[in-house]
Amino acid sequence: MKAVIQRVTRASVTVDGERVSAIDNGLLILLGVADGDTERDAQVLADKIANLRIFSDSDDKMNLSLLTTNGAALVVSQFTLCANCSHGRRPDFFGAAKPDLANELYEYFCKRIKEAGVTDVQKGVFGADMKVELLNDGPVTIIIDSGELKK
Repeated sequence: MKAVIQRVTRASVTVDGERVSAIDNGLLILLGVADGDTERDAQVLADKIANLRIFSDSDDKMNLSLLTTNGAALVVSQFTLCANCSHGRRPDFFGAAKPDLANELYEYFCKRIKEAGVTDVQKGVFGADMKVELLNDGPVTIIIDSGELKK
């Protein structure tokens, strides 16, 4: 499971011209579910992200987490994070989990990050053509792979 997390002052998701979710200060989490990922991947990743100290304290040092700032999370499913670009010019997505499993693990990730203490968890629309807007704060953008966390 891969996540691109972006610290934001605001982010939103629009589907078919209708805003379906929005947050203010917090994290936009783009989540890619790969073939072979399990609930354990979602749990490890959710716990890491909720506690990752990437928000600034009063000394402008990154010492605060999403939990300590009471920030929100906007989680957007993004199978394209599982792209294989090693051959040719067109990426393939054979490494992405099948939609049913991907949706199940996406929902489980959202549940786990809420259980970790993030009180405001918003979601995109799984499988939809989404328009994602954000104002990146910093900018702070971090890529995390659950496989590396489980080592």
